[in-house]
Amino acid sequence: MGADPAKIILPVPQEDFDWSFANSISLQSALENFSGQITYHLPSHELLQVAKFTEISLRPKNSQEPVQGPTVFTDGLGRTGKAIVTWKDGSEWQVLEDHEDGSAQLVELRAAIMASERFSQEPFNLVMDSAYAADIAQWLGHSVLKEVSNAALFHLLKTLWCAIQARVHPFYILHVRSHTNLPGFIVEGNARADKLANPMWVAPQPDTLVQAKASHGLFHKNAHTLQKQFQLMPTEACYIVESCDDCHALAAPLLAGVNPRGLRALELWQTDVTQVAKFGRFKYVHVTVDTFSSAMWASAHTGEKTHNVIAHWRQVFAILGIPFAVRTNNGPAYTSQKVRQLLHLWGMSHKFGIPHSLTGQAIVEHAHGTLKRVLQKQKRGMQGETSHSQLAKALYTINHLMVPQNSNNPVMLTHQLSLQASDETHQPRAKVQV
Repeated sequence: MGADPAKIILPVPQEDFDWSFANSISLQSALENFSGQITYHLPSHELLQVAKFTEISLRPKNSQEPVQGPTVFTDGLGRTGKAIVTWKDGSEWQVLEDHEDGSAQLVELRAAIMASERFSQEPFNLVMDSAYAADIAQWLGHSVLKEVSNAALFHLLKTLWCAIQARVHPFYILHVRSHTNLPGFIVEGNARADKLANPMWVAPQPDTLVQAKASHGLFHKNAHTLQKQFQLMPTEACYIVESCDDCHALAAPLLAGVNPRGLRALELWQTDVTQVAKFGRFKYVHVTVDTFSSAMWASAHTGEKTHNVIAHWRQVFAILGIPFAVRTNNGPAYTSQKVRQLLHLWGMSHKFGIPHSLTGQAIVEHAHGTLKRVLQKQKRGMQGETSHSQLAKALYTINHLMVPQNSNNPVMLTHQLSLQASDETHQPRAKVQV
């Protein structure tokens, strides 16, 4: 029968054996019933004297669980030789970059060396998406190197082995799969290292459909405008508008009417007043529309008297220009002496619609509806804003963003192009009062 030895002599320090015994179930099982003596010194045999010059440790340098310290991500790309080390320092990401010629495995080893040397004086967690480099870093610390024919590989292995042997603090190795969409800091850091190593990576191109939805959510453009601006299919643009809660609840717009229209910009305007109750004391909104380009301007006032009409037109002159003629109803504000003097001063003729007819000003009535619908759609993002701010956003949307069904350009661009195409002799001339 076999018998346990009376004495076991180990050529290691006692603290290393104690650590191994506490962390190894196999060692605990083997020594469970051992009643002999364990000593820690070298026998006098000449063959074992070499141990005096060889440091032997049973305690590995790497930890089996994460350590308290920075989390470092590495990656490398063989075709470019770029080795990347990145980690988060507070709220800022830091990056180290180096170069190694050869295969992807050699570049990954270079990145592991960079991380080990950078964090040689503190514990750290090393995250790698290369199983080859992770396995080597995991086991190299308690391995014996054998020189191989690949000089570059041996140099990297030796450098990494020396860096591990020189460590005082533990480190933890974690291998993760690359190109995964799982949430979390580990995946985020690994993806960042991968992007930094890849020279072909560029910022992701924005999703056109997402952009169109965001733009509609801010300005509530119509489907035709979304289709033209973002090069969408008609069904995609219609779906965006129909799925919008603010737009879906509103009725379809009225037809623009068949009133006489100008043949170029500034040939004929229509002006009228509508009321927007939510504007309070500024509920009287004066609206002017160019009958050729459909360019519109509106201003909020406290009434619909002559001085309000004049103040509104002076704003429109500054925005759209000076027309040849303006068409209004025959209300007292438009037939007053002061209005006639203003139109005469600026060289404009005055036309009146059919008295008591709802269709005499059909184009500007359609503009009223358009303006009110845009204001209603945009009210969710304009709480607390003044009436003038709400009008400004709505008018910007109508004039600069919306594209009519019969055009490829926003109405303000159509207005400006028409002015550029007109001969200077066709432009209205303002009279000078003497």
